[in-house]
Amino acid sequence: MAGKTATRGAPMFKVRRSRVHGQGVFALRRIRKGTRIVEYLGDRVSHREADQRYEDRDERDNHTFLFIVDARTVIDAGVGGNDARFINHSCDPNCQTVIEERRVFIEALRTIQPGEELHYDYQLGRSRDDPPDVDEIYACRCGQASCRGTMLWPPKKKGVRRAATGARGDKRSRGTPAGAAHAPQRKRAAKPVR
Repeated sequence: MAGKTATRGAPMFKVRRSRVHGQGVFALRRIRKGTRIVEYLGDRVSHREADQRYEDRDERDNHTFLFIVDARTVIDAGVGGNDARFINHSCDPNCQTVIEERRVFIEALRTIQPGEELHYDYQLGRSRDDPPDVDEIYACRCGQASCRGTMLWPPKKKGVRRAATGARGDKRSRGTPAGAAHAPQRKRAAKPVR
């Protein structure tokens, strides 16, 4: 489903300091629900190239501008990227990512008021080789009432007490949500460098 395209002329947003994290993107005018706000741009590379670019980074460094497009392509907005790379994560987002014809767009999920920061849910994937404190490394600071505390998806399941034995379940889900392909890629690092 294609969103409405923004009117040419007056800019819709501006990048400035964010309370959530580093730089953020803020609406300069009212943005109606369904409006296609911006395309996520950058160097289009293979997954192998993206891995090679960031293989020497500390696993505790949670910053990159990588976005999975499909099984073959990753957008590295750290090279030739635009302001879309500064849109921060939120567990209760006002935007969503849409992939059409191997291009990534940010669209308004609801009407956004002037001065409001734009967000989408990164839904960064979990990996079997994640360090034990991966949720702290990728902690979410969106401040929403529905905040799950992490930018990772699916959320880490808290221990559930079993009635019969009193044992706690601690299995971590490794599945990928339906919308995960619409999230920035975490290749040893994730949140955009500010």
